Amino acid sequence: MTLIQWIILFACVQIVHGLGTWKMYEATGRKRWEAFVPIYNAIQFMKIINRSAWWTILLFVPIVNLIMFPVVWVESCRSFGYNSTKDTFLAIFTFGLYGAYLSYTKPLHHLPERSLVPTNKTADTISSLLFAIVVATMVHTYVMQPFTIPTASLEKSLLIGDFLFVSKFHYGARTPLTAVSMPMVHDSIPLMHKKSYLNYPQLPYFRFPGLQQIDRNDIVVFNWPVDTVYKFFDTSKRKAIKPIDKKSNYVKRCQGIPGDTLEIKEGVVYINHKPLVLPDRARPQYSYLVTTNGGGFDETYLQKELQITDPIYIDNRTPKTYIFSALTADSAARLKNNPVVVSIVKNISKEVDPSVFPQNTSWNRDNYGPIYIPEAGKTIALTTTNLPFYARIIKEYEGNTLEVAGTAIKINNKLVTNYTFKQNYYWMMGDNRHNSEDSRFWGYVPENHIVGKPVFIWLSVDPNGRGLNKIRWERVFTTVNGEGEPYSYLKFFMIALAAYFGITFYLSKKKQNA
Repeated sequence: MTLIQWIILFACVQIVHGLGTWKMYEATGRKRWEAFVPIYNAIQFMKIINRSAWWTILLFVPIVNLIMFPVVWVESCRSFGYNSTKDTFLAIFTFGLYGAYLSYTKPLHHLPERSLVPTNKTADTISSLLFAIVVATMVHTYVMQPFTIPTASLEKSLLIGDFLFVSKFHYGARTPLTAVSMPMVHDSIPLMHKKSYLNYPQLPYFRFPGLQQIDRNDIVVFNWPVDTVYKFFDTSKRKAIKPIDKKSNYVKRCQGIPGDTLEIKEGVVYINHKPLVLPDRARPQYSYLVTTNGGGFDETYLQKELQITDPIYIDNRTPKTYIFSALTADSAARLKNNPVVVSIVKNISKEVDPSVFPQNTSWNRDNYGPIYIPEAGKTIALTTTNLPFYARIIKEYEGNTLEVAGTAIKINNKLVTNYTFKQNYYWMMGDNRHNSEDSRFWGYVPENHIVGKPVFIWLSVDPNGRGLNKIRWERVFTTVNGEGEPYSYLKFFMIALAAYFGITFYLSKKKQNA
């Protein structure tokens, strides 16, 4: 929806609210015009239903307001004595219009001092549950959100089975773009595999100021720009058309920031013509072709000594040849010293790969670029030669129409020779270079797709482990970023948890004995 459309919708909502509630305002000694003044009417209505003025803020918080509106509809009826189960049911399932019906057909006797304490256990449970959902939704949307790692694209830094806390405030919390959605649920309802949201209406993009900007080598969670996860919605199409904030969540390492020129030579990333220096915890891996003298590899040696699993056997003749899909340089060097190894060669691509972005170059995953990463406000010369790099940006990410006729380029029906970018873009790649579907294959990540920054691993589950060994205890309560080996803060958490329960128990006993 455009800004004008939102203004019209907001105005219509105010008129409907005013027409439906002005008699309630008058019944409490207020003027009828107060029911029609935006924001002011909400503050006054909170006073009518005997609730704090800060509830007004919750009415304007996307997703949270979907919970608050039914609460306010019910509270408005109860503030005038209509508190039966039937009244509650009608208030909710008529979307608040039952209050208007009461205003025009029933006497209104305001109860300014009505009790806000739930009258029975069921009501108390529902009230507590709603409060918990509101608080959790606020935290989930604007502060911290849990994620899990489903793939090995950041193997060695983040492992399959890692459960993360992702900070929304480091890069600035993004307000929800999808106005109608289930709280704390992404694109599908758990177990049902059904959409958890409505495509319309869509809210304008807005991001609160962050603590920092995205920098090179940051691990970032973002919505996958070219989402092709379609199975929940339409099995007849390859691409699922989703709102930005409902696209699948990806986690990669940022290798290029706005304004950078990126190039990959023999698998090494260069930024502005200099090799990108990776942090200690970034352990890039590549696939290697390993030839032996006919001997094999002991599985324990591979897993315990080199942290390697499942080499792929590809040749039954002597010498035997294996492909190791993800080796760090250190593991490859140690493997080379194994007495059965004759040679070990990194699989650097030489052939043209038509699948790499933008699908019409002579590049491949290991020799790529140079490519410019767009920066907001920067203008570039636009030609039919470089248009494939920016066509998706112009049309899909920045909402323009694009036409090409010969060498002529039209944007929004105007002939152009340059283009100015409206937002920043980033280049995201996995550390597991030969097992990562990343920007090399689908291009830039727009700023409005950024979700947050992983900061903490609160649980790590080994899919191949059993019993207590299924938990990677050394990774539990470790930080994602930083230098050196990850350090677990689990023992400090357990001490703090024990202290909390101990103090709580002591104070409870002291209160009982007083």
